[in-house]
Amino acid sequence: MGHYAAYGANLDPARMRAYCPHSPMVGVGWVEGWRLTFAGEGELGWEGAVTTIVPSPGDRVFVALYDVHQWDAAQLEELEGVTAGTYQKLTVRVSTLEGDVSAGVFVFDGYEGGMPTAWYLSEVANAAEKAGAPDDYVQELRRRPTRTSTPEI
Repeated sequence: MGHYAAYGANLDPARMRAYCPHSPMVGVGWVEGWRLTFAGEGELGWEGAVTTIVPSPGDRVFVALYDVHQWDAAQLEELEGVTAGTYQKLTVRVSTLEGDVSAGVFVFDGYEGGMPTAWYLSEVANAAEKAGAPDDYVQELRRRPTRTSTPEI
């Protein structure tokens, strides 16, 4: 698979080590011209919407880059819902301090819309913080509206 750009809960390096133990985090960067949003509320049978990214000129999404080993590629696609048809894999350009890198991302295969639960949004914001996202990016995540008013425990 090569590089994978994680933008949601998979920003958490510990989570990715558990899912893909042969695929190290190799850096962070930004996907320019895209924005983080939510989709799938009501379509997936979950309590709220899930993260995805959509093209949006002038916006950008913080990502963690992982070098996905062939032993982990099928597992990652299964976990991300590619095999079930929930997400599709695209290739994007990630801007890093070392230069641009091509990386795979998984985007929701459907319409944008819906709100996450407070618990899920908290997971995404915590993962971004663990990956080293800038404070203002994490705070913007935490301020987003949710289906529930407080994180569920």
